Amino acid sequence: MCSLPAGADRPAVHEADLLRSEFGVPDVLANNWVPRGTAVPVTMQQPSAPPPPYYGGAADDFHEPLTGSAFDFNEQTVRKGFIRKVYSILMAQLAVTAGIIAIFFAESVREYAVRNQWIFWVAFAGTFACILTLACCEDMRRKTPHNFIFLGVFTVCEGVLLGCACASFKASEVLMAVGICTVVCLALTMFAFQTKYDFTMLNGILFVCLIVLMVFGLFAMIFPGKVISLVYASLGALLFSVYLVVDTQMMMGGKHKYTISPEEYIFAALNLYLDIINLFLYILQIVAAANRN
Repeated sequence: MCSLPAGADRPAVHEADLLRSEFGVPDVLANNWVPRGTAVPVTMQQPSAPPPPYYGGAADDFHEPLTGSAFDFNEQTVRKGFIRKVYSILMAQLAVTAGIIAIFFAESVREYAVRNQWIFWVAFAGTFACILTLACCEDMRRKTPHNFIFLGVFTVCEGVLLGCACASFKASEVLMAVGICTVVCLALTMFAFQTKYDFTMLNGILFVCLIVLMVFGLFAMIFPGKVISLVYASLGALLFSVYLVVDTQMMMGGKHKYTISPEEYIFAALNLYLDIINLFLYILQIVAAANRN
């Protein structure tokens, strides 16, 4: 290795070239080399913005929890579909019941039902068995098609019972009771949808009133009379009118204290159906008592 004579000036050698030649440092590191003791400004790197959320397409693995308005919209959509399903089932039940009642106004059918009392008792047993199954067995009323089968059998048996009951009334009285019941049910349903009062908290009170009404009905059977029959029918119509409002609000959900799960569409339709049928029977008694005055 050759050396320079004393007093000769050393050529200026750039530190990057020295690093490349003597130590074999790559060009990228050599160009960025800073001598010791040199002040280096430090810059803070700003964090990059997160990528926008995806709700479909290529990034299907990304899921953002539903909160706020998105969750409310989803719950409202499910509840509206539940209400449509309940009223569809209810309309089908009422149509079947009305058709069976109309059959019993044929003279031959009425006479056959009067001569064969077993029809009434078979229908009563079927009604009792189906309503116990649907009310007590949660898995059965949620399992399709078993829930629809039990509800269909119950509706047919209830229609036969109502047909046997309505056969003892005049056709004009039954039609008048149907018209009054229809107007009352529509008015109560609109009231239940529009009112800000929560009637679902009255379930306990209504149950106590129902027991009192049953005891009063036994008393009216032992001591029959026109006045007591009118009072009994009027109290029954009032009670099941309130029941109709309560069951409608429980089906609606929302901010009411007690609601029905959207999976219980069979149970909700059954509640409304029983409310309407009982209201119809009490109105029919009032109309018949008024016409026979």
